[in-house]
Amino acid sequence: MTNTTRLTRRSFGLIAAGGAASFALGAPAILRAQTAVTFAVPNPSALTWLPYWVAVGEGYFAEEGLDLRLEAIDGSSAVLQAMSAGQAQIGAPGPGPTLGAKARGLDVKFLYNLYPKSVFGILVKDESPYQTPADLKGTVIGVGTADGAEVSFTKAIMTDLGMVEGTDYTFLPVGDGGTAAVGFMRDEVGSYAGAVSDAAILASRGLTLREITPEAYLGFFGNGIAMLESQMAATPDLAPKFGRALVRGTRFASDPANKDKALAHCAAGNPQEGEQDYAPSLYDGVVNRMTPTEAFIGQGYGYQPPEHWQAIHDSAVASGALEAPLPDLSAVYSNEFVAGWNA
Repeated sequence: MTNTTRLTRRSFGLIAAGGAASFALGAPAILRAQTAVTFAVPNPSALTWLPYWVAVGEGYFAEEGLDLRLEAIDGSSAVLQAMSAGQAQIGAPGPGPTLGAKARGLDVKFLYNLYPKSVFGILVKDESPYQTPADLKGTVIGVGTADGAEVSFTKAIMTDLGMVEGTDYTFLPVGDGGTAAVGFMRDEVGSYAGAVSDAAILASRGLTLREITPEAYLGFFGNGIAMLESQMAATPDLAPKFGRALVRGTRFASDPANKDKALAHCAAGNPQEGEQDYAPSLYDGVVNRMTPTEAFIGQGYGYQPPEHWQAIHDSAVASGALEAPLPDLSAVYSNEFVAGWNA
C-alpha cells in the first residue's frame, strides 16, 4: 500500500448494537498497514485520548502494521455495545461499565489502565457552599451521560456516605462542555461529575470550578483499553501492537519538550478543540492523570493495580451497580501485556 494521509470531518454519533449506521472519525496517519482496526471511545475530545493521536501522528501505529480509525460514540456502554456487535476491535470503556458488561456475560477484558489517576472528579462552582460530597444530599448532580463511567464513579462515593440515588440525590444528564455549562448557569445542577477535559472546557466558558473529590477516590482509575476475549483470540498480535504504540505515544507526550508537537497531533484529530485556548492546560491535566502514582510507576504504563480493581468492584456491589459480586474478578482484567509494552 502506498503512503497516504487521511483526514475526514469529525462527527459525533452512536454505534448501536443492532448495527445502526456509525459516524466515522478519520485518523490522519501514514497508512502502511495491513490490519484495519476500529478504536471506539466514549467522547470526541482528542486530548482525552492524547497517546492515541500522538501515536497516529508520529507513525507508531503504522510501524506496527495497524491502520487505525477512531470512532467517538456516546458513553462507555455504547463503546461496549460496539465491541459486542463487532463494529470495534478495541474500545476505551470505564471500569464500572466494564464490570457491568462482564456480569451480563460479555467476554470483555480490560487490558490497559490509561488513566491510573482518576480521570473523574466532582466539581462545584467556586462560590458554592458545598465543600464535600456529603453536602450534596438533596441536590441534583450533573453527568455527561446516564450510563457513563462518571456515574459509577460518583455513585461509589455517595454510597459510601450512606446516600441512595433517587432518594438522597439524583443524576441529571446534561452533556459535556458547553451544554454542561448551561446546566450550571441555569442552576439545574448543583455539581457536576466530569472528566479532566470537562473541567478545562467549563473554565473556558467562564465558570470557575472547585473540585471536592475525596482524595481516597482518586485511585479509582478511569477509562482504559479493552478488547473482547474472542477478538483477542482471533487477532492475537493486535493487543501487543496497539499497546506498544500507545506506550510510545505516552512517553512522547510526557516529555515537556514535545508538548507543542503533541498538541498539533491532537489538533489534527479534533481541529475545533485544537483552536480552543484551554487546550494547553487540558494537555497538562491529561498528562498528569496518565502518569502512574509513585507506588506503581515502576510497573510501567498500562498497569492495573489489583487492589484498585477490588475497590471499584466492592463499591459497585455496595451501590447496586452490580447485583452481586463477580465470582472471579481477575477474569475482568489482565496485566499480561504490560511488560512487553514497556520493554
